[in-house]
Amino acid sequence: MICEFSPITVHGYVDGELDAVRSAEFERHLENCAECQATLQRMESLRGRLQQSQLYERASPDLRERVRKQVGPADEAVRMPAIFSNMRFLVPAFAGLALVAVFLIVFFVMPERAQTARITAELIDAHVRSLQPGHLIDVQSTDQHTVKPWFDGRLDFVPPVADYSAQGFPLLGGRLDVVDGRTVAGVVYGRRKHLINLFAWPARSHKGFSDASGSRQGYNWIMWQSGDMQLCLVSDVSAADLHRLKDLINH
Repeated sequence: MICEFSPITVHGYVDGELDAVRSAEFERHLENCAECQATLQRMESLRGRLQQSQLYERASPDLRERVRKQVGPADEAVRMPAIFSNMRFLVPAFAGLALVAVFLIVFFVMPERAQTARITAELIDAHVRSLQPGHLIDVQSTDQHTVKPWFDGRLDFVPPVADYSAQGFPLLGGRLDVVDGRTVAGVVYGRRKHLINLFAWPARSHKGFSDASGSRQGYNWIMWQSGDMQLCLVSDVSAADLHRLKDLINH
């Protein structure tokens, strides 16, 4: 039976020049081909004897100097390996930068995400509490000029209050709530037969929380910063509806 693999393939396998698929094919073939097994054994034996015989002679310093003078100054192509070999000194620098990146993620990004998750969990709990009888509204009115002044004297900031009845989000009223140990404004809107809470409080820093949105316990939420105010919408309406209301508030 004629072997389907040529000696060139065996050489390529020994030298590690075959790709993974071709190597796997040859190894399966090798299990049942005595001819290739013998060829492979001869090649590996020859390689071992050559390595053990040390058939080489180091060039003398005089010969190396003569060759160097005949070759002349190294051009860019010759110098490139030296350049790349020197790049090993940059490895510690890159490693240091990687450690700095990890430090920033661990000490800045992750705490911010954890804080955002904690605050949104409290806001959703506040939204659920507001749905209980007698907890939704402290001042009931569809008139923004009634709701907005009601917050005066009760808060040290002015929350955004507007009526969007024409756009399908009627103002229903407002109340005070407590989130993260602080008093926040709760402005209540309607959407068909659903209720939407807009929570508002002053941002503790210029940056505040990053814009974020998500879903938790069947409720959608959107948090963002507008000016010096931190705002969050929570409801069981669709995320698209919350984004529409957010756009109305921002305008």
